[in-house]
Amino acid sequence: MARTHVVVSDEVMQAIDARVGQRGRSRFLEQAAREKLERLALEESLRETSGMLGEGLHPEWADRDSSRQWVRATRRSESESAAG
Repeated sequence: MARTHVVVSDEVMQAIDARVGQRGRSRFLEQAAREKLERLALEESLRETSGMLGEGLHPEWADRDSSRQWVRATRRSESESAAG
C-alpha cells in the first residue's frame, strides 16, 4: 500500500467528510480515483473503436427501429431453436 500527499480544496474535503467522515477519506478517494480511471479507459476504448464497423456494413443497426426488429428476430429464432 502506497502513501501520498494530496492537496484538496476545503470545500471538497468538507463534502467528503459529510458523506463518509474523516476516517473514510482514504477509501472514498481511492474508490473515486478507480472510478475515474475506469471511465478514462472506457472513453479511450470508445475512441479507438469508434467507426470500426463502417457505414452500411450493418443496416440492422442503422437506427432504433432497425435494431429493435433485429433483436426481436434474433430472439425469436433463438427461442425456436431451443424449442425445436
